[in-house]
Amino acid sequence: MHHSDMNSDVRRLIADGTVIPAHPLALDAGRKLDRRHQRALTRYYIDAGAGGLAVGVHTTQFAIRETGLYRPVLESAAETAAAWTKRPLVLVAGLAGPTQQAVQEAQTARAIGYHAGLLSLAAMKSSSEAEILDHCRAVAQEIPLVGFYLQPAVGGLALSSNFWREFASIENVVAIKVAPFNRYRTLDVLRGVAAAGALDRVALYTGNDDHILLDLMLPFDLRDQGVTTRAYFKGGLLGHWSVWTQAAIKQFEACKAARGKDSLPADLLALDARVTDCNSAFFDVANDFHGCIAGCHEVLRRQGLLQGIWCLDPNEGLSEGQAAQIDRVCREHVDLSDDAFVAANLERWLA
Repeated sequence: MHHSDMNSDVRRLIADGTVIPAHPLALDAGRKLDRRHQRALTRYYIDAGAGGLAVGVHTTQFAIRETGLYRPVLESAAETAAAWTKRPLVLVAGLAGPTQQAVQEAQTARAIGYHAGLLSLAAMKSSSEAEILDHCRAVAQEIPLVGFYLQPAVGGLALSSNFWREFASIENVVAIKVAPFNRYRTLDVLRGVAAAGALDRVALYTGNDDHILLDLMLPFDLRDQGVTTRAYFKGGLLGHWSVWTQAAIKQFEACKAARGKDSLPADLLALDARVTDCNSAFFDVANDFHGCIAGCHEVLRRQGLLQGIWCLDPNEGLSEGQAAQIDRVCREHVDLSDDAFVAANLERWLA
């Protein structure tokens, strides 16, 4: 599948930039798929106004592959979305593992109806950049790619600006999720895409949960041989946006409206710090992100969108003191939540 084969409305959504929450995995107390709450989450994101869904990604738990849940979870989101709305939605499937596995997952996702694959490179840690690029090219023959610069703290690897130049030169790459949580490495990606002359084709999506709003509104000036190229992040694909999603979409729209202006509202700039404060609790920054998935689960559990915070790995859960930090940000930043929206619609989503 080539990106030119995509539905034109979906291709335009990716290019223009949109909100793509990373879809969590709903489990019951026996750590089995809770289909009712899994459907409810999908309906929640759609009704909140998300422009797409990312399924089978880090927030969905990479371990779904080991428990036979990869296809069922991808099918659940695609089927629920098709039945719930007629508006265009970008369906992004997480792709992982060595080349053969990633190619097979791309084929599976394409057959289900997914438009693009978010390619995790965590399995390629012992490979050279040239070998990783060969891996990416092989997967890109199956499905349009969204690159994924995952931070090393949760399994990613450091990659050079030259790597991103070569990656952006792959013709079937449509976007890159930039999520190293590091400003130097973020600039490496932007410089690489600009050097490839691919900024018009490859949409930049922030995954930097520590600076979500700043990424979405600030211009990035890139200099090469005295020539300045100005780049912008077009959208976001974030685990953080799996919670308080309706409020996040309002923040995204405010950033998009402010982008390109001669001046930016001080209150909007300041809001970046408050969103980052919330993320520090949800993602368990104090404990090197150990509870990042369980923290998002806890917010959804409190709203009734999940029954519990169970993960496939019994060792994954909230860290000591994390619940108190979530209490704190829920209290201090209550205006950034969408609790009322969820309460008003929960029964319908669970039906």
